[in-house]
Amino acid sequence: MLFTMKGMVKMQKRLEIGQIINTFGIKGEVKVVPFTNDIKRFDELEKIYVKTKKESKLYEIESIKYHKNMVLIKLKSINTPEQAELLKNAYIEIDRNQAIPLEEGEYFIADLIGLEVYTDEGKLLGKVDDIYNTGANDIYVVKDELGKQILLPGIKEVIKNVDLDGEKITVHLIPGLI
Repeated sequence: MLFTMKGMVKMQKRLEIGQIINTFGIKGEVKVVPFTNDIKRFDELEKIYVKTKKESKLYEIESIKYHKNMVLIKLKSINTPEQAELLKNAYIEIDRNQAIPLEEGEYFIADLIGLEVYTDEGKLLGKVDDIYNTGANDIYVVKDELGKQILLPGIKEVIKNVDLDGEKITVHLIPGLI
């Protein structure tokens, strides 16, 4: 249903599409966990941003391969395992205009983080703090002002309406959910 800042007015100009989790081979390739439903979307990229804790740097892609649901990327100017190791745990970002168009009812996670979550009865539950995928469906992590978390499945029986302009998500709490 979803993909892995607040509202339309404050949209992030870059989107995370993966995370470097390790090096691969002896030529400086990096192993990436993709945050997208379509892993082959990496084939279309010529450049990516690699965002470490210190900086975000633009790299040209030399080659893309796939291995066990992972993306293996060879970046120009990264030629040794030691250079690749410095990028471990960094995030892969693209400019928003490089993103694949979404289907009706699909949203970028970055656009949902920070939205207020209300029940269909009007009760404020908190704000979307994170969204992660379990394989079967997405899980919305909603945190209230006291820091208490509620986990909501990203299914149509629960997520009733997403209003990016109004910065609000309306949910229906099915019995036993919280």
